[in-house]
Amino acid sequence: MSSAICPCGSGNLLTGCCGRYHAGQAAPCAEALMRSRYSAYVLGLIDYLLDTTLPVQKSSLDRESISQWSAQSTWLGLEVEHAELLGGKPEHAFVTFTARWHDAAGEHSHRERSAFVQNQGRWYFIDPTVQLKAGRNDACPCGSELKFKKCCSAYMA
Repeated sequence: MSSAICPCGSGNLLTGCCGRYHAGQAAPCAEALMRSRYSAYVLGLIDYLLDTTLPVQKSSLDRESISQWSAQSTWLGLEVEHAELLGGKPEHAFVTFTARWHDAAGEHSHRERSAFVQNQGRWYFIDPTVQLKAGRNDACPCGSELKFKKCCSAYMA
């Protein structure tokens, strides 16, 4: 696998690109995390996808569906359009990208603007399909110790 090109589209070898994050190194920015998540779909690394989602959302993810989608798709490419670091404590970011794949229903293209948060030195994907159960004045589910209204609520679409 050391000579394999990384599926994220960087043109770099997997071991020096997303492979190091799959092996446990923290992604240095939201774009790197997003690219490594795409590569994880390509490579069937479902545990990595779950582990890089906001921890309070992890138990609500459908592992079997994610695994089936990963395995039953031929991944055709990733294009990162824009990465925007928003700063703050904790840091937040948006990454806009288009992912393409082919499955039994044909060829697909999905454009998304994903939200990310960094907590305790790690970036996490905020999954928009999993509702965060927090009131405005509750502690933020990202673990920042801030109120939800002062932290991640603005990044939930």
